[in-house]
This record gives sequence, structure tokens and C-alpha cells, in this order.
Amino acid sequence: MNNSDSRYEKGTAGAFLAEKELLRHDTVAAKVDGKVIDLQSAISEDASISPVHATESDALEVIRHSTAHVMADAVQRLFPGTKVTIGPSIENGFYYDFDKVGGGFTEDDLAAIEKEMKAILKDRKSFVRKLVTREEARQLFDGMGESYKLELLDAIAEDVPVTLYYHGDWVDLCAGPHIPDTRFIKAFKLLSTAGAYWRGDAKNKMLARIYGTAFADKKDLRAHLDALEEAKKRDHRKLGKELDLFSIDDQIGGGLVLWHPKGALVRTLIENHWRSVHMKHGYELIMTPHVGRSKLWETSGHLENYADDMYAPMDIEGNPYYIKPMNCPFHIAIYRNSLKSYRDLPLRWAELGTVYRFERSGQLHGLLRVRGFTQDDAHIFMRPDQLEAEIRRVVRFSLKLLGDYGFTDLDIMVATRPEEKSIGDPAAWEKAEAALKAGLEAEGVPYSIDVGGGAFYGPKIDVKIKDAIGRVWQCSTIQVDFNLPERFDLTYVGEDSAKHRPVMIHRALLGSIERFFGIMLEHYAGAFPMWLAPVQVSLLTVADRHVEYSRKLESTLKSHQFRVSVNDDNEKLGAKIRQTRLARVPAMAVIGDKEVEQGGVSLKTRADGDLGFISIEDFIRFMEEKAAPPEI
Repeated sequence: MNNSDSRYEKGTAGAFLAEKELLRHDTVAAKVDGKVIDLQSAISEDASISPVHATESDALEVIRHSTAHVMADAVQRLFPGTKVTIGPSIENGFYYDFDKVGGGFTEDDLAAIEKEMKAILKDRKSFVRKLVTREEARQLFDGMGESYKLELLDAIAEDVPVTLYYHGDWVDLCAGPHIPDTRFIKAFKLLSTAGAYWRGDAKNKMLARIYGTAFADKKDLRAHLDALEEAKKRDHRKLGKELDLFSIDDQIGGGLVLWHPKGALVRTLIENHWRSVHMKHGYELIMTPHVGRSKLWETSGHLENYADDMYAPMDIEGNPYYIKPMNCPFHIAIYRNSLKSYRDLPLRWAELGTVYRFERSGQLHGLLRVRGFTQDDAHIFMRPDQLEAEIRRVVRFSLKLLGDYGFTDLDIMVATRPEEKSIGDPAAWEKAEAALKAGLEAEGVPYSIDVGGGAFYGPKIDVKIKDAIGRVWQCSTIQVDFNLPERFDLTYVGEDSAKHRPVMIHRALLGSIERFFGIMLEHYAGAFPMWLAPVQVSLLTVADRHVEYSRKLESTLKSHQFRVSVNDDNEKLGAKIRQTRLARVPAMAVIGDKEVEQGGVSLKTRADGDLGFISIEDFIRFMEEKAAPPEI
């Protein structure tokens, strides 16, 4: 056993490592059998303890949580009467929600808070953990007027200890862990402010949220801030407006997307490719309604487990109808429409089905979080003995389809049964989880486990894609379901002439078309590959005498199914070239005297640069090669 990872007896505190000279000066916490604790906490049973150094990934969450406390301290110093609520670390940063007198914060306020935080950090303060009784905590926060802390205190389970964390005189109700002292906060930045309902409920008071981030050193912070700047440039909402692709109108409603001609064209290209590749891979296409009677959603379990995310029912002739949040019950209804034999299976049915989910207004975000969206949905009905083979087939298909759009850097997880919300027999869940793992292993695909991350009706494979600037997005999902076939009493006639229960796979490979479009728009920074570009080539005239030639060439190119525009405005060529680049058109063909006389164009493309003069015949061959969609 090495000195950095040794076993200690129950009651040992993380700081005991310091006495054994196992800690370096940059140790911020300890890890006990894989769980991070602060150096003041004692272990509850014999365990392995190892130090967590500031440069390690596990340290960032602790540093960020502690930075959030310092930020809250600064806020209350600058804005007396402000009440604090919660301030967790999150992916890539932290936030804190405040009930501030007079409303929210401004950009100037953020700058002042940062300055105050730096003043607090000059006086090195230890983070002190204090175990208290509930009554002690109640008296403390009641005396401070911290009503939100009293509500949080009431929510702590009786068997969970109540802990306070101090740095200097500032105190918070908190489970930790925290850094030993404020000297570990070396690089931070407050990023933005927003509104947030208390406990995420729109019925509660609107609070003021401040987002920030922190890193172990200024170099990492700078790299992160540079990445944020690049992300801002790629923001799909900004690009969608600049390129005239889509909009969202408050008169129509938040989260409901209006597709403009260019955006609708790109979306249609995606959907046409989707349909073609699905039919090639053995799927049949189906279509289903947008609403269904309440009994359907009662049987499926949605009203029991998903009602908060569904829209209120509509009364139609005395019967409650719900607009659909998912497509699966409709696909099941098609299966039930006729008796199935074991010879019929598997059945692979796919639909670009539009669904509607009640996302809270504060959670809506461009195309990435909407209320009405189209899922590239499919359901596969099969015999139990076909399950592993179908999983393998779907995994291969998913990787192929994502690769068609340039996503090859993937992170794959198997999400297991959620503890609180799940339906069905635990034994069926175990079988389903085992089949997912076996399918991935048989395909040689590495994966990790997302404990408790499954859907309420079954475990799943989640495929996350990494974009051009390193961000990770959830995309494909492949879910095994033994439960809905049971709930809807699905059967097939087996080889023995008896009735048997089929297994279902729910799968969406691109996910929501809207969300995938937004991710792809940011991934390409608006510069779609030629097969997806709304305009593939722009013809730029040098002078008015070249217009007739360019219009004839436009007609020729369109006859070959290319998407072409002509810029024959009375502007200088340099201005036309800049406009074409800003529009992210992948190719531009300049037409002047030489091009008209010799029957060609001077071609420039985003991918290949300046190709010089090229004949019309070679130009068409070039475009046929470059504009071809991925092979089906």
C-alpha cells in the first residue's frame, strides 16, 4: 500500500493525513473509498483514504462550491438585506440564488462583487465545519432572518446530520465538502446573472441567480473563458438570426419554433436523409396523431410518472385528451391492431413524430430546450431471443448516422434503474441492463455506467457527442422496455402456438430534430457541409455585362439539383465575396470577362481554397462530388 492511498480506522479525519506527512501543500480534500470529503470530516467506518490535490478534477467541485460561499459573503456585504438560498457547484462552474431587495443584479454589480470577493480573499480565512443540532441551526438562521435556510433545514431527513460551514464570520447551512481555507481560491470569474424560481417552481418567488466559475489556476481559467467566447460566437440563436434560419415569436409562445425557408430546407435535407437511411436499414415508416385519450396515458404510465411534463388535458365530447409527450403508445397501438406471429418479428417502425412537453419558461433555450419538437423515434418489437442482436444493430446504426454529420468523438453510457421512479419487475430490469451491456461489448464499444439514470420504464444506452470545441451533448438513446409490452398486454404467437410477450426497444438516434439542428449549427459555426448547405454555391458577377451568362449558368446548375444563388447587385466584387462568406456559402464562382469568353468560372471553396479557372463541365463534376450526401 503506497503512502497516497492507505486504510484508516473509523473516526479518522481527512486532516490526519497531514500528520502522516501524506499531504502536499496543495491538498484540498480527501477521497474516502471513492467519495470526496473535506479534511475536517471523520470517516464513519474503516476505509481507504487518499488526498485530493488542487490540480485534480475531483478538486474543482470543492473549489467551486467554496468560491460560491465567498461570492454569497460578498453579495451580503454589498447588498444588506439580501437572503441566500442555495449555491451548488455545477458542470464548469457554480451558481448562487439570492432573494435581493430591489430585484436582480446588473453587470456593474457583478464587477463590484468580484472586487469584494478579492478583498475577502486577501485575509486568508479557514473553512470551518461545525456539527449542530437542528434547534441550534434553527435559532441561528431565525435570528439572521434567513427564511430560506429554515425551509431547507426542514427538508433535511431526520437521520442526516446538520452541518454549518464558516469562513470568517459568514456562515451557511451546508453539507460540504469545502477547501481548507480561502488560499485555494486563485482563479475565478462571475459570468452572468439570471432569474430563477425558488426550488424551480414557477409558483414560487423569482430569485436572482449569479453564475460563476473557478479553476485551480489562472491558465485554466483563461482557457475556459476563451472557450466561452468561442461558444458565444457559435451560439445557435445568434447564428439562426444572422443566417435567417428560424425564429421564436412570443405571440405564438415560448419554445415553439418557426422555421424560415433556409432553415426549413436544411431540416428537410436532414429528414430526407433520415428516411432514406432508415428504409435502407430495415425500418418501415409510420405516422401517428398528435393527441390521444387519457386512458392511453394511464395505461402507459405517463400520467403516473410524467404528468408534470405534460400539458393539461382537453375536453373532447366529455373525454379528456392529452397532446402527446411521446410517440411510443401510438406505435404500440399499431402493433396491437393485428395478431403477430414469431415469424413477423422483429418489427422496426420509425416515425418523425412531433411531441409536446411542458418545459418551464426559465428552462427554454433556443432550439436546445423547446416545448414542441420532432423526435426521430423508432420502436422495435422482437422476441426475447432477438434482443442482443437488435441492440447491436441499433448501436451500429447510431454510430453510422452520427458519423454522417461529422460526430465521431463519442461517450457512451449504460443508464440503470432509477431508485425513486421506475415501474416493472426488478428482474426484468436486470435482464435489460445485461442485454445492453452485452450488445455494446459484442460491438467492441467502450462504455461507462450511469447509476440510476434510466427512464422510468427501462434502462438505456446514452450516446453523447463531442462538438468542434469540445463540448459534450446528449444525443442518441437506446432503451430496452419489458414493461410497456406488459402494461398493454402485447403478445405474439410463438412456434409452439402459444402466446408470448415481446420485448420493445425505444430508440432515437438524432434525438429531437430541433435540438440536433441547434447542436449541429454550433458545431459547424453555421458553415454547413456542402450537402446540407441551404445555398451550395453563389455566382458572383464582376459587371453588369456578365449577368446574362450567370443566369444561364444558374439554370444549368439548378437542372443538376444544385442549390445556387446569383449575386449580380451593383456592388464591387470584394463586397460580394464578403457577403458570401458571412452567409457561410461553401463555394463561390466569380464570373468576369475571361470566364464568359472561355466558358467557365473562377472557383473558390471553403474547404479547398482558390481553385482558379475551371470549365463548366469540370465545375459540375466538382459540385457533384462535393455536394453528394453521405452514402446510405
